[in-house]
Amino acid sequence: MFSDFLISKFVKNYKNVKKRKVREGYGRLGGTVGIILNIILFIIKLSVGLLLNSIAATADAINNLSDVASSVITILGFKLSSKPADKEHPFGHGRIEYLSGLIVSFIVLLTGVEFIKASLDRILHPVPVSFNMLSFILIVLTIFAKLWLGVFNKDIANAINSTALKASSLDAFMDVIASSCVALSILLAKWVSFPIDGYIGLLVALFIIYSGFTLIKETLDQLLGASTDPELAKEIITGIMSYEYIYGVHDLIVHNYGPGRCMASIHVEVPCDISIMKIHEIVDEAEKKLSKKLNVHLVMHTDPINTYSEEVAKEKKSLEEILKSFSIINSFHDFRVVGEGEHKKLIFDIVINSTIKYTLEDKENLKVEIQNEVRKNHEFYNTVITVDNDFSVL
Repeated sequence: MFSDFLISKFVKNYKNVKKRKVREGYGRLGGTVGIILNIILFIIKLSVGLLLNSIAATADAINNLSDVASSVITILGFKLSSKPADKEHPFGHGRIEYLSGLIVSFIVLLTGVEFIKASLDRILHPVPVSFNMLSFILIVLTIFAKLWLGVFNKDIANAINSTALKASSLDAFMDVIASSCVALSILLAKWVSFPIDGYIGLLVALFIIYSGFTLIKETLDQLLGASTDPELAKEIITGIMSYEYIYGVHDLIVHNYGPGRCMASIHVEVPCDISIMKIHEIVDEAEKKLSKKLNVHLVMHTDPINTYSEEVAKEKKSLEEILKSFSIINSFHDFRVVGEGEHKKLIFDIVINSTIKYTLEDKENLKVEIQNEVRKNHEFYNTVITVDNDFSVL
């Protein structure tokens, strides 16, 4: 494929995508290809727009010109985000890439707004649009060119997990729809007399605005703290659970400081009777190996659990059956039994489904419901429950 040829030709060590220099190379290539292709498309579409007096084609041309600016911003974003960590930014400058994606998104949005105005003006003050076969063919060719650019940017974005290039890819696919509408307006102008050009131009502008809003939302999600990537969460948990003496995990939180710059913290359950030195060696090894393998800075907190008491095992099994009737609860952890005789406390944390909105009052009611279920089996037992949110939605 031509895309593979470009990557292998212009990105040094292109297979090692975790290296920052390689990421920058991918970003520079994507931005450069975008600049060159969008300048060519701008010239073609502007010529067609002026020749046929088509506001839709002209709007599409200016949209391609804004894509040139977007590609320049993408290159600058990759360049600045690859700067190493310093005293003021100990986790590096990776989030600059998200900011560049946000700027690109706003450019797309503003372009759409401007051409809503132009299209409405054309509808209110119609101007005849002439049909030209050569111009029509050129517009169709630009559609295929933009489709290739969208696929190219998507491939690069997936290879290096880049929000900025994903934004560029989505923008390109929106342009394919927009240009298709332009081609349709040029074709239909041959048979209709009402100002279809203005209506199609309006449709193009709405597609552009929709694209802009979509890109803004995706980029803001990263800046505001989106939920953990399910694949990364699964790899972290699976990797940790493969180690001996680790019986469970919970409270996984991943902080994103830019692509390839993640810090993760997690609680691991270990037997309470194991040597502190031994479990420290196991946890330390897991942190180092998984951090390197998954390209994250992993920190593990140990929670000792009672693994030899028959009473604790029995009560834990009983509680597990009770909690199955509460669909809102994903799991429970840090289970302990304290007290003597009939008057005892079951202390544990529950993890609730974060996709369901639960108020503070709802959580307190949930605790009471669980308490009541526990007392059906143990009249004098009390519960001490901590409600956790699931930060990693798997």
